[in-house]
Amino acid sequence: MKSLHVEAGRHLYGGALQVVFLLQGLKARGEPAVLVCPHGSAIAEAARPHALRVHEIAMKGDADFGMVGRLQALIREERPDIVHLHSRRGSDLWGGLAARREGVPAVLSRRVDNPEPRWWVKRKYRLYARVIAISEGIRQVLLGEGLSTDQVVCVHSAVDTGRYRPEPADRAWLRAEFGLAEDEATLAMAAQFIPRKGHRTLLTALPAVLAVHPRTRTLLFGQGPELEAIQDLVREAGLGERVLFPGFRRDLERVLPCIDVMVHPAEMEGLGVALLQAAACGLPIVAGRAGGIPEIVRPRLNGELIEPGDAAALAQHLTNLLGDPALRARYGAAGRQLVLDEFSVDAMVDGNLAVYRACVGAAPG
Repeated sequence: MKSLHVEAGRHLYGGALQVVFLLQGLKARGEPAVLVCPHGSAIAEAARPHALRVHEIAMKGDADFGMVGRLQALIREERPDIVHLHSRRGSDLWGGLAARREGVPAVLSRRVDNPEPRWWVKRKYRLYARVIAISEGIRQVLLGEGLSTDQVVCVHSAVDTGRYRPEPADRAWLRAEFGLAEDEATLAMAAQFIPRKGHRTLLTALPAVLAVHPRTRTLLFGQGPELEAIQDLVREAGLGERVLFPGFRRDLERVLPCIDVMVHPAEMEGLGVALLQAAACGLPIVAGRAGGIPEIVRPRLNGELIEPGDAAALAQHLTNLLGDPALRARYGAAGRQLVLDEFSVDAMVDGNLAVYRACVGAAPG
């Protein structure tokens, strides 16, 4: 079965990384796949070894009406059995219209849990034979907006458990790389600097944590529009010596095994690839009870959950974990096993392929 995949993201993380995993798995199963992505995007080079072809085209977002024609031309050229739309930024709507005009069934991956207006849902989702939610939390949002149980399928995102693993943990390297002292504990958060990720909740919680564990450093990995504002808040709170901003890193598989606790107090989250990576590396996690996060973080098994915005609860859980190495080790081992059992790349690829097979020959509602 030949599939054509449309990914509008320019950076190789989150959803785009899942697309590369999927293309790799499809090739291993003898299923040809073609990728369509923006000019100059990081996914293009990463996907070339796995895709039958990679087409780089102009993708200018929701207002790019011309994307319909460009995608139609490629669908006509490639003649896929199914079109898989992996992102928004216009590719969801315009890709769905292009597939419908060419008579090819389309599926849409939904990676975020923010609701959409019901009138828009009713019209837009008619374009898709199936919607693939990357978490049960997202699936429930879509069902609540009126989609049928037959149309929405949950296929979890995956993590490369060979790349992300507890060992080796080179803590001497971590200390040298980030200027940490040997006796300092480490918290880490890896997320875009946008409001819904919960950086402000963490900063509110940190003074209480530091009052009990003053030799703690927090590493905030990532980039985004809120970065400068968060840096200002850190300075204003007098936390400049305790909070570091290492930026976006491509070597988290080396960093994470050396961290003591992963923090992610998000207010909205489709699933959380960084949490899968942290769990695969054997880290205990404290995160927000939002979206698909409870599918990764199971209280008293591999971490703890807080209600979004509850800085006091966050501080308490972090304080407890920093003071209990045995609990951290137990949670970390359970998290690694959870990922191996439920979030493998093979399971994700097989789940998507099953959706394709169910859709071929069927038209969207």
